Amino acid sequence: MWYYLESYWLYLIIVGPTLLFAIGAQIKVNNNFKKYSRVLSSRRLTGAMAAQEVLNFYGITDVVIERVGGRLSDHYDPKSKVIRLSDGVYNSCSVAAIGVACHEAGHAAQHAENYAPIKLRNSILPVCNIGSYLGIPLAFLGFFMGFGILVDIGLILYSFIAVFQLVTLPVEFNASRRAVAVINQTNILSDSELVGTKKVLSAAAMTYVAALATSLANLLRFIILFGRGKRD
Repeated sequence: MWYYLESYWLYLIIVGPTLLFAIGAQIKVNNNFKKYSRVLSSRRLTGAMAAQEVLNFYGITDVVIERVGGRLSDHYDPKSKVIRLSDGVYNSCSVAAIGVACHEAGHAAQHAENYAPIKLRNSILPVCNIGSYLGIPLAFLGFFMGFGILVDIGLILYSFIAVFQLVTLPVEFNASRRAVAVINQTNILSDSELVGTKKVLSAAAMTYVAALATSLANLLRFIILFGRGKRD
């Protein structure tokens, strides 16, 4: 019985605040994107056109830009070398859409230049996937069977989720910095328009900070919980 009660309270005390932080960050992203989606750029470049400007700036000729369904489903696919922009970004001339599109093009530039954090993130992704599926089940199995070594293995595997989130931060921050730098140097947006773009990208960056905080909080919760069980 103690296990279920402690698990509940640890979740509220440790993970609860980070979830509130994550929800707040997501709300801010949605609000900023909605607000600056109504601000059109003076040059009337679409998101797709702005992303192409970034690719041209870096001399990237083997990446294509496609439209994809969904809202804020924008991403860069390094395997296919495709930048996929959502409906609200691809054809939009807003400063919000241009920021998002250029950010994704920034990821394409990272891959083209073999940016070190990208390579590190890709190298730990397989272990992270294993940890997300097997880490906690292995820890639970070891916990209930009294195999402490299995608990430790499970927690180590699970910790790679937090490591992945940590490595993701410089990747996302750098992509935004690249986007802002190219927008500045190529005059895609005016200085006043760029203010809105920066706010959209800054809000998006906080969602990754929130994801890291939530991962660390969950890891700490399980370490405390399983550590208590081993002592008992």
